[in-house]
Amino acid sequence: MTTQMLEARKGHITEEMEIVAKKEGVSPEYIRDQVAVSHIVIPKNIHRDRSNICGIGAGLDVKVNSLMGTSSDRNDKEMEKRKLQLIEEAGADAFMDLSTGDDIDGMRAQSIASSNIAAGCVPVYQAAADAIEKHGSIVGMTAKEMLDTIEKQCQDGMDFMAIHSAYNFWVLDTLKKSGRLTNVVSRGGSFLTAWMHYNQKDNPLFTEFDTILEILKSTDTVLSIGDAIRPGCNWDSLDAPQVAGLMVAGDLAKRAIEAGVQVMIEGPGHVPLNHIATTMQLQKQLCHGVPYYILGFLATDVAPGYDNITGAIGGTFAGMYGADFLCNLTPAEHLGLPTEEDVVTGVRTARLAADCVNMLRRDSKSYKRSLNMAKARVADDPQAQIDNALFPELVKERMSAEPAHDHCAACSEGLCPADYSYQYFFGD
Repeated sequence: MTTQMLEARKGHITEEMEIVAKKEGVSPEYIRDQVAVSHIVIPKNIHRDRSNICGIGAGLDVKVNSLMGTSSDRNDKEMEKRKLQLIEEAGADAFMDLSTGDDIDGMRAQSIASSNIAAGCVPVYQAAADAIEKHGSIVGMTAKEMLDTIEKQCQDGMDFMAIHSAYNFWVLDTLKKSGRLTNVVSRGGSFLTAWMHYNQKDNPLFTEFDTILEILKSTDTVLSIGDAIRPGCNWDSLDAPQVAGLMVAGDLAKRAIEAGVQVMIEGPGHVPLNHIATTMQLQKQLCHGVPYYILGFLATDVAPGYDNITGAIGGTFAGMYGADFLCNLTPAEHLGLPTEEDVVTGVRTARLAADCVNMLRRDSKSYKRSLNMAKARVADDPQAQIDNALFPELVKERMSAEPAHDHCAACSEGLCPADYSYQYFFGD
């Protein structure tokens, strides 16, 4: 049994490390050394064969994740297959299958088979859905059934998993005393709250954490410690329950690193701009510098229909302060289930946020592309503008809609500021 982390600690550079190093423009030795301490993770299940491999973490470009999956309200596997294709075409680095509809196993198999990017999931969703069918209620699921679901999904090829282990009676008690406005907004967290209350037992994903680590290690599945207690509004940001959950996550991250299991931390969704730097600093300090996977951040609570934009604003700030992995939001957030168009919009806006951060590295592809775009505009080179655009198909479509002419589409003939300034400085 070996993992990327254990190989790195032996001084070995794996094929996956080579691929990531080439993509990122850094040395394989840098990737190896950062993987060894889980400052970089490489989500790649040993049972899954794919060519598109990414690294997430310190010194690398910010990556983008998207969500898809069936539910009891929209149980259309073909639609989710199309969504996944669109997610990949839109440039996401990873996706999470959050299916809770019929035939979750079949949906997961379809998602893994039809994609070439990192695949994630939330095992407690399936465990809860299975418990309703088997026991008539979520609270009837057993600890063994939760662990069995994790193992099944690992063996099926999932590259990373959000597991809500950083939630226990101490965190729940902190929540009860806090006066929080939104209580528990995490779906997994709500399932476990009900289970703990009904069974009067602590969260099995916390008490059986060592067993979970052994399961994940067997397939080198990256552990994403799920944020079961994240604040559901800006008002609750950085309250006692959130910090308590982060402290538990830090302890668990340390145990995962010691066990040789790649680990990252899932972070809160609703964070006002003036809390973002502190949130990032706390996570990196308490959780030993492992990659931070954020759900947003939503910088305001009052823009339903535009949460993809508020999430991109917060995500840009978060990336600037050290976030490594952005989970996109769609315009349907807080309103309903996303359409195929919604998921494309969500990926594109999250990629825009990531690119704003990646551009800060002067040796990055984003920086060089931005520089080349400026040169293309001054040179009035439409094709170079298309080639260097983050979304070239949109630029090409808009340019094609303009009337044919020999000047820039942004200005009328004879009114180009670039031409005038060029003549002033460099003309005869």
